[in-house]
Amino acid sequence: MHDIAEGFQRFRQDVFPARAELFARLANDHRPGALFISCSDARVVPELITQRDPGELFVIRTAGNLVPPYAPGADGVAASIEYAVGVLGVTDVIVCGHSDCGAMTALASGGDLGTLPAVADWLRHADAAKARTDATGPASGAGRVAALVRDNVLSQLANLRTHPSVARALARQEVTLHGWVYDIPSGSVEELDTTSGRFVALAG
Repeated sequence: MHDIAEGFQRFRQDVFPARAELFARLANDHRPGALFISCSDARVVPELITQRDPGELFVIRTAGNLVPPYAPGADGVAASIEYAVGVLGVTDVIVCGHSDCGAMTALASGGDLGTLPAVADWLRHADAAKARTDATGPASGAGRVAALVRDNVLSQLANLRTHPSVARALARQEVTLHGWVYDIPSGSVEELDTTSGRFVALAG
């Protein structure tokens, strides 16, 4: 905690003064251009890997970058999606998986999650991805995890389309959905090519 407090002091003393004009504008102006849905993994920092300033990304982070399909009732993920698309009017939504994802590794290995009931319940939102990987991907090893990471991005994009705010925006061609996979050791990103259905190097 001491390191975190020291980091805040460095921000106040060194970073904030140099960006004071930006923060003054942001005090009354919230118009992000994109919604970025990523994993809660501490190694994946959306603003860092996209080099976006404060105010440019609306970010949702969940374990395994999972997006539950729409259902009536209180749901923080659904509320954030609805606000980003329906109120803020983001024009792009990115679902970003990543290498060495703990959630996908747990699913790929079939490990016992009996002591983590909340995690087990949450990971059921990746059941469709696991079924796809079971049918078409490698049976084991790192290749299985990598395949599941990609299949999971596809499944979460499908879940995203079930949200009424997203469905309306898609019908009006007001929003575009993107699937990304971030590779931690290389810093590279693959994006879903919607024509081929394959992940390819992100175009600059």
